[in-house]
Amino acid sequence: MKTQIYTMQTVAEAIAAAGVGVDYLGVTPSNRGLPGEISFAKAREITDALKGKAKRVALSVESDLEAIVEMVDAVQPDVLHLCGDIELVTPEHVKTLRTRLLAKHPDLQILQAIPMTGPEALDHAARFEPFADIFILDSVAAHIGGIGAAGVTHDWSLSREIVKRSKRPVILAGGLKPENVLAAIEAVRPWAVDSLTHTNFPLPEGGFRKDIDKIAAFVAAATRA
Repeated sequence: MKTQIYTMQTVAEAIAAAGVGVDYLGVTPSNRGLPGEISFAKAREITDALKGKAKRVALSVESDLEAIVEMVDAVQPDVLHLCGDIELVTPEHVKTLRTRLLAKHPDLQILQAIPMTGPEALDHAARFEPFADIFILDSVAAHIGGIGAAGVTHDWSLSREIVKRSKRPVILAGGLKPENVLAAIEAVRPWAVDSLTHTNFPLPEGGFRKDIDKIAAFVAAATRA
């Protein structure tokens, strides 16, 4: 069972997270007020430091394809995580984006977020499947831009159905933490599991740092599955 953890804030915590066995480590290069967002320059520092230690994932909620390409060029991730509005970045847009990016970054993978808002998620996954390398099934919150960072679970029976139908590896996300990740894996049987909100250490002045002890517990629980 592979694990993915968002969102790294510093080089030191990214190295520490890789050290406790996380397979995929995410950064949020943005200036949109997203949880844990950092500058392109800071994200590049982190991806450079993680080379050879973990797969490096960079998230985008943008709908402007030029902005997405600019971010990938600046940050140089192994995986581009698309989690913007799927009505604005459609499967055809992802097809175009894939062609453009792979011409410059031939090893880049595309991780497509599927909003787990109801049975329509099954259709969304089917539409994106030809153009994505990996899916991430995530919850949606009205106060958070894009798909994810909601901190709550969704209907795992729908997630399980996507896992059964999909030809792509599937990451389960949404409200996962050390205490429930084993149950989630047993219910959904995903390829990997992801955590952001419940592996954070909130700071008094706002924002957060990653809690390496919680990350280690999350990895241990997922590994037991």
